Amino acid sequence: MGDPESTLTEEAELVDQVELRLGAQLEHLSVVRAVAAHIAMGADFDIDAIADLKLAVDEVCTDLIVRAVPGSAMDCVFRLSPDRIEACVRVTSHNDDLPKRDSFGWTVLTTLTDSVSTRLESVDGHYVIQVDIAKNRTATT
Repeated sequence: MGDPESTLTEEAELVDQVELRLGAQLEHLSVVRAVAAHIAMGADFDIDAIADLKLAVDEVCTDLIVRAVPGSAMDCVFRLSPDRIEACVRVTSHNDDLPKRDSFGWTVLTTLTDSVSTRLESVDGHYVIQVDIAKNRTATT
């Protein structure tokens, strides 16, 4: 899967990491959403943060699936630290078209998450597009 963790936060107190490799198909969105929600629930994130993470993961995966080479895989890595969940999603594409920062989808991502970044690398005549998102635990009073 390459090294998606290299772009994620380096945390000494890493609690858990979950990796998924699925076909880059819209039919698999429900699996990725369910995993994201399960991780956030297990980490005792509040209901709003769980919903935000689930929707953000759906948005990232949908955007990348439509860019993916037909029949290729989508790699998802979820990392859980004490106060943060990070998700890294990667696909192989025929072109170097990253998600647009002035798009509605990007606005949704920046509203629902605490950080969003993209990465592009050229590999064997194709491009690997990666989107990283993170959701911090909401402070409780």
